[in-house]
Order: sequence, then structure tokens, then C-alpha cells
Amino acid sequence: MSPLYAQEIGYEVVDGAGDGDFDPAVVDGAPTGGERTLFTMSIPGPVHAPAIPQGPVYGPFRVMDEGRAALVDVTDALSPGQFARMLREHPGIATIEMIDCPGTEDDLANLEVGRMIRAHGIVTHVPAGGSVRSGGVELFLAGVRRYADPGSEFAVHSWQDDTGMEPADYAASAPENRRYIDYYRLMGMDAAQAQAFYAMTNSVPFASARWFDAGEMGTWVQLDDVKVDVSPRFRFAQLAALVDSTAWFQ
Repeated sequence: MSPLYAQEIGYEVVDGAGDGDFDPAVVDGAPTGGERTLFTMSIPGPVHAPAIPQGPVYGPFRVMDEGRAALVDVTDALSPGQFARMLREHPGIATIEMIDCPGTEDDLANLEVGRMIRAHGIVTHVPAGGSVRSGGVELFLAGVRRYADPGSEFAVHSWQDDTGMEPADYAASAPENRRYIDYYRLMGMDAAQAQAFYAMTNSVPFASARWFDAGEMGTWVQLDDVKVDVSPRFRFAQLAALVDSTAWFQ
């Protein structure tokens, strides 16, 4: 499958700019964030990415039917407003199918979309062949229930803001780092789990990526349905070692 940006897709375009209460210029009192995207997919062998649905479009979201929408592109500063409009016009949407999720062009707006997913009680599902990467992982975590089928993939790496700074360039207690810990707590992690997950993602530089499947994702976060063998969700000795080895976490 070619990257989404290289495909020609026919759909109904719905302009969501200006909808909702989200200000695309400012989030949490700060300028909009930097990008965190990874367009390359790594799904091998006989597993193929699902077809991109052709329904009405709200930014990176496609309405599949009155109960489901798909995420098939990067989020950006307009995504919270577009997502809000989609839910107003299709209030029955209860599941986000995460098909090809390269990440985000605005990390702060992306976290706002995640909070909206959680607030509306929406389920996130990565089907076989689905790929959730970079900032898309935060949106997967937002589901009130999270499903990842065998043959789905995930990729994480550290963020980079619009000044070129990465997490290690800020103090652990700085707002630039705390907002992610706070977000993970909101998504159901306890303090130790949130710090461990954040340390894991930031152990990989922005220019690289760590790839893993549904089984490994299930060792880091609570999954509601995993049809593969999953080791215990958290190996605290290993996680403690990871956190201890991350200098900026001290």
C-alpha cells in the first residue's frame, strides 16, 4: 500500500474549520504544537491494509456508517473542530476504525482530539493491517475501550515541537513534558504506567521509530480484546530500569 498522501481518494469534502470551541491558534494557552508523523508503513507479508472508506470527510476522519468513522490521515490544528462537527452531524458514531494513522501536524490539537474521543465514550479499534503511528498512538489510547487485531501495527517515537526541541531538551517537570503524563493519566494509566509509557516512546529519537504489534502494545497499555498471546501488561522491574536510565526523567 502506498502512503495515504500518494493515493487519489474520492470522497465528499466537509469543511470543519471554525467549528467547535477549539481555537486552532492556541491550545492550553500556548501556541499550537509541532508535528509528529511517520508516513511509512511496515506491515509485511500477507497482511494488507484495509481499504480507505469513501464516506463523508471531516479532516482526517471518514464516516463509514452512522456508528463508525475511520481515521485515515494526519491530524492538524483544524482537527478538533472537524471532529466536533462530525459528531454533531453523526451523533451515533461510537467507534473509530484506525486504518492508516500517520500521526499529527499539531501535537497539542491532537491531544485535544484524544480528550474529545474519551469524553464522548468512543471506542478505538485497529483492524488487521491497520497502522497507528506517532501521534496516532495518543488517539488510540483515548478509546474508552481499545481493540487491536492481530496483524495491526504501532510505531512510537519522541515528539518535536515547532522550535525543533524534543522531550529531553526540557525538564521532566516542564509543561511540555507534563502535558503528556497528564494525558496518559486521563486515559486511565496510573502515575507509574504513564511515566513508563512516556519514557518508552521518548527512548526513540524523533527521526526514528520503534515498531511493535498488538501483542507488545498490550504489554504497555490495557487492551480490551487481543487475540494474540500477551505477556503481563506491565513488567515493573523492566519499566523501572527504563525510567531510571532516562536522565531527563530524574
